[in-house]
Amino acid sequence: MSGVSKPKRVGLYPGTFDPLTNGHVDIITRAATLVDRLVIGVAINQDKGPLFTLPERLEMVQEQCAKIKGGAEIVVQPFDTLLMKFAESVGAQIIVRGLRAVADFEYEFAMVGMNQKLNPAIETVFLMADATHQAIASRLVKEIARLQGNVAQFVPEEVERRLKAKFGVS
Repeated sequence: MSGVSKPKRVGLYPGTFDPLTNGHVDIITRAATLVDRLVIGVAINQDKGPLFTLPERLEMVQEQCAKIKGGAEIVVQPFDTLLMKFAESVGAQIIVRGLRAVADFEYEFAMVGMNQKLNPAIETVFLMADATHQAIASRLVKEIARLQGNVAQFVPEEVERRLKAKFGVS
């Protein structure tokens, strides 16, 4: 059937990305192989008291996504609406979530149930964190950096530089 284009599979990977970690980059890279277009939704969530501003977080994500070769077209967008409304607005058929541990699953399990009630047509897909990244959490990375510990193994080099600048570490 020439001339008939296959519909694009659009995935959405939402997060605060404060800061972006190697675990996030791993999930983005793997998710990009599953869809034609991957939207990275950077949440505007002032309740979480982010260390980095929205423009800084967007830039960190864009810098790393530019390095990912092959796979999906990757688009980085901010959002401050209900996740399902944002998913609908970008035409996502799936929401990608990363899981590190059982505690993540319990929270995500509850979210999936609520999201299915809001829009049963959008599926949630879980990707297990690579074993080398399972312990990485943004809040722990910030704590280590604040106390002048070495975060090089947890975040991309550009993010490490930004963390050092935020905490006045040389």
